[in-house]
Amino acid sequence: MISIMKRFFDFCSKDNRNKFYRSLIDGLFMAIANGMKYPAAFLIIGAFVSGNITGKTIWIAFLIMLGSIIFESIIRSRSVMLQCKGGYRECANKRIEIAEHLRFLPMGYFNETSLGEITAVTTNIMEQLGDIATRVIMMTSQGILNSIVIIALIMIFDYRIGLIALCGVAFFAIVNHMMQVHNIAMSHVKHETDTAMVAGILEYVQGITEVKAYNVVGSSRAKLDETIRTASKVNTDLELSSNRYIPVQNIILKLTGVAIFLASIYFYLQGSMSITVVAVMGIMSFHVFAPLEQMGAYSSLLKTVDIAVARASAILALEPMDIDGEDFMPESRDIEVMDVDFAYDKKKIIDAVSFSIKENQTVAFVGPSGGGKTTLCHLVARFWDVDRGQITLGGKDLTDYSMNSLMSNYSFVFQNVYLFHDTIANNIRFGRPEAGMDEVIAVAKKSCCHDFIMSLPDGYDTVIGEKGATLSGGERQRLSIARAMMKDAPIIILDEATANVDPENEKELMDAIAELTKE
Repeated sequence: MISIMKRFFDFCSKDNRNKFYRSLIDGLFMAIANGMKYPAAFLIIGAFVSGNITGKTIWIAFLIMLGSIIFESIIRSRSVMLQCKGGYRECANKRIEIAEHLRFLPMGYFNETSLGEITAVTTNIMEQLGDIATRVIMMTSQGILNSIVIIALIMIFDYRIGLIALCGVAFFAIVNHMMQVHNIAMSHVKHETDTAMVAGILEYVQGITEVKAYNVVGSSRAKLDETIRTASKVNTDLELSSNRYIPVQNIILKLTGVAIFLASIYFYLQGSMSITVVAVMGIMSFHVFAPLEQMGAYSSLLKTVDIAVARASAILALEPMDIDGEDFMPESRDIEVMDVDFAYDKKKIIDAVSFSIKENQTVAFVGPSGGGKTTLCHLVARFWDVDRGQITLGGKDLTDYSMNSLMSNYSFVFQNVYLFHDTIANNIRFGRPEAGMDEVIAVAKKSCCHDFIMSLPDGYDTVIGEKGATLSGGERQRLSIARAMMKDAPIIILDEATANVDPENEKELMDAIAELTKE
């Protein structure tokens, strides 16, 4: 349990970790404030028993209780706010950190890892860390702190009762540990099925056109339904398996409370405990383990939290491409490919290839499907690192550039265009977000986009569907060219940019490409 909590805190950034630590300190103060009610009760009961009750005694006891309640409420409010800020900010920051890290991973990672897995980490798992994990970790830790303070307080009243309380907590800890061990395998299965469910939903939605075209709605839907049902069953089984242990934990704590009360009466009858202490022990026995009960329920999710941290950490631990090169702007854009080899896993695609492209040249890679044309384009832009040989830009090895300075030299127009769920204007200025509207219109006219944009309901402010689903293939390609024009990089890579365009749009597209590659 402690090791899981430590891994969670180590995973968090320093600023958010400090928020959690401050919340823990507040939790300690809350426990002390909560415990102060019992000395106040001891004071007032003792005065009643001794017959020395006075207005002053009542006021002192009342002020102690009132002060403890007000202090606990204030501290609790601050503690919850710290937890919320730390949890949700950590979730947001980790999403950004993972996204930034993914940007510099070799493309092989995306070939080997399903979109569903990446999506699950950045959505479900991050949501769990921001919401569930924070609550689980903080409630668990504060339950432990509260129990330590209360047991210490009991020890002050009577060490024998304190030992009984410790025994009860020990039995509780044994059952809780058994629950943690039992949940290990189930938690792994939960994360795997949750990931499979996300992947299944993505596959179904992205392939809906093919599903309808081939009339396989029934079988495709059945597969998705089965995935969702499996995830539902696994999550339900995890809850039910935890519920076998939680009642046992609660029974142990309740019986420990009964044992405290009965032992107090026994000690009183033996003459070794005052009636005042018996009364206070009776009050405490009903309330002392309430935080521990809550902690026991929340702790059932600790292993799930641990796996979530491990999954996110695994992505962040992946070795990125060497991007710590020099920010450098070459004097020329001559590209040299020298004796380059490259393979996907063990399948060799590029074998001892050498060529030279001079600045202002237009070069075409021609060959059969699977011949390595796209791979060469990706190697020239350093989407991949070569297995052997060297590629230089302006006489400098690509690996000597920082990634940002290298990418500033390239614009791309791919066969499959990705447009964002945003306005057309923002999609065009994606390559240069600070560009003004006049510049957006200028490149739209050059790329033969202006006319069809103006025919849309809101013109340049028209919000297009994700991936540009509301536009034709030719319109998407021309917007991609406009985006490349806006970036105005000196090297243009066109990867089968006209492959999916109908003849009616091809002339306009070729005119747009000619404008893009001018000079």
